[in-house]
Amino acid sequence: MELKMRAGHQATGPGAITPDGCAVELYSRLPVGTEPDVIASAVPAGAHILELGCGVGRVTHPLLERGFTVTAVDESPAMLERVSGARTICSPIEDLDLGEQFGVVMLGSFLVHAGNAEVRQALLRACVRHVAPAGCVLIQREGEDWHTDVPRERVDPSGFTVRIVSSEPTGDGAHSVHAEYEFPDATWTQTFLSRPLAREQFEEILTGADLKVDRYLTDDRTWVRAVPTA
Repeated sequence: MELKMRAGHQATGPGAITPDGCAVELYSRLPVGTEPDVIASAVPAGAHILELGCGVGRVTHPLLERGFTVTAVDESPAMLERVSGARTICSPIEDLDLGEQFGVVMLGSFLVHAGNAEVRQALLRACVRHVAPAGCVLIQREGEDWHTDVPRERVDPSGFTVRIVSSEPTGDGAHSVHAEYEFPDATWTQTFLSRPLAREQFEEILTGADLKVDRYLTDDRTWVRAVPTA
């Protein structure tokens, strides 16, 4: 079944495209960064992780290799087809209610910056709904100059170029961001909505969702370990 694109999101390029404008083939090519190391340093060895928005398993697979158990959730069946070795669940994160609790819930991919504030709140409610009382929620934030250091370009050592071409305010606090990914044999573009959140705003939002910052996991404060307050 074809999924409807989310408002403000669009993409071009070969292969299947998800509702938020992510190209399955593109994300299958992107290398994993330091995320698995950051996550492994913040949670108990062998923990069961609920990964919300797993995509093609770019982070899932390295976590499995490190001995974690992963329940991987994504709304795109085409993305989940690329995930192996983990329990997979096809569902929008906002609607997810497994009736289970996990020691670790992970909300990566800058999803906390959802352009629609109601969607963001629903994402955080899903995190709180599934985290154990003594567990934690790992959240990935945008860099603090992400919307001002534009345009910018990075050439990956593996040979592709990623560009953030523009980040334009939409008038309601969100920005419309346009990105390009250029490979020797293919090019993808993605336009999506992102809501910039200063550190103080981010922490206030967590408080409203019955979470609080336990600690920032990286020097640039892009990865956060939060814990339930209720």
